[in-house]
Amino acid sequence: MKYFYVLIAIITINFNIFSQETSQPEKGDKIGDFSALNDNGKLWNSSEVNTPFLVVYFYPAAMTSGCTKQACAYRDDKSKLEKMGVTIIGISGDEVKNLKHFKELYHLNFTLLSDANGKIAHKFGVPTSKGGSINKAFNGNNFLLTRGITASRWTFVLDKNRKIIYKNSEVNAAKDSKNIMEIISKIQKG
Repeated sequence: MKYFYVLIAIITINFNIFSQETSQPEKGDKIGDFSALNDNGKLWNSSEVNTPFLVVYFYPAAMTSGCTKQACAYRDDKSKLEKMGVTIIGISGDEVKNLKHFKELYHLNFTLLSDANGKIAHKFGVPTSKGGSINKAFNGNNFLLTRGITASRWTFVLDKNRKIIYKNSEVNAAKDSKNIMEIISKIQKG
């Protein structure tokens, strides 16, 4: 009988730990500061962003179809978003060199972060799966692009206090930036 109680205690402890690890931040929750290497291999920190809004979008893999459409839409809408007080950050499990190639090839004009270990995705409650590799041509050369994890495509808008004011776990890649502009416009109108 003593072993039964020990087993119940172990199961309860493991359940509590698992529950904490898989918690999903929701609208109104504060996201603490986070940092990662950017597409230039330099440390980027969320605490250094001073705009009223921080758009954090997670995408599965650089230089894939949907991820390219999403990144290019943000590129094209960046000046409009900046006028609305928005800083854009794209996050994936890609290595820094992948992000550098992705940014150069598609002339992306905003920061991409490498979350190869999935720590930032975990902080936001974004589901991840194992990483992988793909071969891509870049400037006439073939490259093996490797990512540590594959994040689900989710988008968040954080206010200046880093509270979640919008969360989307069913993102349409090509329309994500337009959707964000509509959301922020509604928020600004009150």
